Amino acid sequence: MIKQISPVLLLILANFFMTFAWYGHLKNLRDRPLLYAILSSWAIAFFEYCVQVPANRLGAENYSLPQLKIIQEIITMAVFAGFTVFYMKMPVTRNYAYASICMLGAAWFIFRD
Repeated sequence: MIKQISPVLLLILANFFMTFAWYGHLKNLRDRPLLYAILSSWAIAFFEYCVQVPANRLGAENYSLPQLKIIQEIITMAVFAGFTVFYMKMPVTRNYAYASICMLGAAWFIFRD
């Protein structure tokens, strides 16, 4: 069980870093030069890769590559939704729910035998 959960937990952590690297500068660094935003994002992304690469290596031992990708995408959507609501102060729309339903369908198809 721990072998199946460890990559998921690491991917969740990696996605927090990734989301801030990709989108955090839109809130905090809008008045700074673009180069500053790029360098800040790269610095954050370094820590994302330090977690994401081991997560994928561990995950590849327990999941197929397509399964690992769908897990990643579902985590990305969940983390991004939380980020938009709590950090960027944006509402979650009905389209998030529709997209989530589609992703659950993708998970069902990729994990069925």
